[in-house]
Amino acid sequence: MAGSIPTKINMINQTRKKAANDTKLVAIILTAIALIFFVVMLLVPLISVFLKAFEQGASVYYAAISDPMAMKAIKLTLTTIAIVVPINTTFGLIVAWAVAKFKFKGKNLLITIIDLPFAISPVVAGLIFVLLFSTSHGLLAPLLTSLGIKIIFAPAGIVIATLFVTLPFVARELIPLMEAQGTSEEEAALTLGASGLKTFWLITLPNVKWALLYGIMLTAARAAGEFGAVSVVSGHIRGLTNTLPLHVEILYNEYKFSAAFAVASLLTIIAIINLIIKNIADWRIKQQLKND
Repeated sequence: MAGSIPTKINMINQTRKKAANDTKLVAIILTAIALIFFVVMLLVPLISVFLKAFEQGASVYYAAISDPMAMKAIKLTLTTIAIVVPINTTFGLIVAWAVAKFKFKGKNLLITIIDLPFAISPVVAGLIFVLLFSTSHGLLAPLLTSLGIKIIFAPAGIVIATLFVTLPFVARELIPLMEAQGTSEEEAALTLGASGLKTFWLITLPNVKWALLYGIMLTAARAAGEFGAVSVVSGHIRGLTNTLPLHVEILYNEYKFSAAFAVASLLTIIAIINLIIKNIADWRIKQQLKND
């Protein structure tokens, strides 16, 4: 009986060792699959964009991105980002603060409304704005016509469509973090006599700065690359309502492949910069949650 105990211990150790080896093998296989998928689906296309962009030389690349129509598309894209990001950042901060720090009726409805752009196709969203703001058959056509305001097939429509599709990003990054942090620090500040606004600037905002940056970068990236909703409301008017993604489509349809990929490389560069900043912000958020 006593002799069988070491045998059982050896069997248990062997079983554990086999299980550990199997787990390690599974981890290696899954990691290899993930890396292969990353290389095939992301890295290779990314490299291909730049190879195709410089296929005919640096002079053709520079000519494509410095073309007057391309410059106007770049200007419109950057202008749209400059308008959309501050508005949705402010909106996201206000909504996240209200949802995470206060209890009120209709909170679930508000969260549902925030998530609405995720549920609606961008193309459908664009069609909704056409039905609302078109001066020929929109619901608000008489009012817009009387005021001399043109939204559809104009930069204003692009801004509105981009505002809609990027609306949730800042709020959705801030709400979970604010809820995890609770309200103890804000309550302590209010007890000591701080005003609500001062509490927000000195307590709430510094605690969520990295999540806020993460949301801002997501918003900027989506605003730069949005195609569906913008395509519907823009009218594809060269030099007026063409953003960078729309300009890439036009160049590609005209079989100007090197020029199309040259302009597309600008969007790729924006995406890479956003990705780097997002990863830094994500790492800092995890460090902050770990320290808390």
